[in-house]
Amino acid sequence: MLTSIKKLGPGLLFAGAAIGVSHLVQSTRAGADFGLGLLWALLLVNCFKFPFFQFGPRYASATGESLLEGYKKLGKPVLFAYFILTFATMFTIQTAVTIVTAGLASTLFGDFITVKGWTIIILVICLVILFFGRYKLLDRLIKIIIVTLSISTILAVIFAFTNNKTEISFLQILPKNTLELTFLITFMGWMPAPLDISVWHSLWTIEKQKDNTNLTPQSALLDFNIGYITTIILGIGFVLLGYLVMFNSGETFSDSAGQFSNQLITMYTNNLGEWTYIIIGIAAFTTMFSTTLTTLDASPRAMHKSLELITNKTFSKGYLFWILLLTFGTIFIFFVLASEMGLLIKIATILSFLTAPFYAIVNYILISGKHTPKDWRPSKGLHILSISGIIFLIGFSIWFLKTL
Repeated sequence: MLTSIKKLGPGLLFAGAAIGVSHLVQSTRAGADFGLGLLWALLLVNCFKFPFFQFGPRYASATGESLLEGYKKLGKPVLFAYFILTFATMFTIQTAVTIVTAGLASTLFGDFITVKGWTIIILVICLVILFFGRYKLLDRLIKIIIVTLSISTILAVIFAFTNNKTEISFLQILPKNTLELTFLITFMGWMPAPLDISVWHSLWTIEKQKDNTNLTPQSALLDFNIGYITTIILGIGFVLLGYLVMFNSGETFSDSAGQFSNQLITMYTNNLGEWTYIIIGIAAFTTMFSTTLTTLDASPRAMHKSLELITNKTFSKGYLFWILLLTFGTIFIFFVLASEMGLLIKIATILSFLTAPFYAIVNYILISGKHTPKDWRPSKGLHILSISGIIFLIGFSIWFLKTL
């Protein structure tokens, strides 16, 4: 049993990165504004994105190299395109997740420190964990965070069901106007996560192999499946919480991080009881802290590796450079746009959805081609799902762009 638990890691890091804004903010808003009407979107996008996320650990465990090395084999322009896309989005993504985490910290631990102050404190804590603990500490810590997050979220859903006095409606809704369609795209853009996390997952898998030489492709895929199923279950959980607690309440969420966090915690505790404050608080904060921590590790790790591959040079302090650049860039953007949390999240999620076809196509080409051992290429069913997913992502992106 302990050996099996030790083999888990990258999949839970994936879950830690995925279960964040998409769940706490977007899923809660989906439930609050549409009831259970967007469950179809949550399940559909998880289904169609599944193979492209899975190709990260599949390729890494089968070949011993990350997707980035694979991208280079497909041609340097592919790797360079990844580098540019990541550089263009990583600051917005990091700021979007950190701003929500800081708002929750201010609400839970005291507003005697400003949200801006909490932002710096949280980023410093994450830096200390990543500098001194490296991957090993991140791997151990995320297991505790995911278990805590899962238990507290499930308990919150159970309490919400217990307090519910109205009939539950499963009527599904297709958004029609531009405002609703924009929300649908932002909801699916990070549900369960941006597709570039497949690259992060492959890098974490390589790191895990350094500590566990017995990590096989089978165990890597099992680890991924556990993490992926967790994100789906908790995504549904947050939609249920938004529906059971906030639907038809007449409340609208603020775009300010501090005010949003206060609204979120207050609405839950008002409906479920003050005694649930600690449960809701733990669920919300662990959700966002895990995302802030994992994204702060992954983007610099990916940028460092991709730059080495592009230039054919080794940079001994590359990870340090990128993580400090991302930290200070996040602080700068946050101080400029601290009151525009909603705008930041909208920009980041829409960009993630519109760039998803690129990652889907290159991941599929790589895993299906000569660079992947024949035994670990996709099955016929996975081929069909992959092609369907690519068509879905491209089609939805075109539909969205036409409605702007």
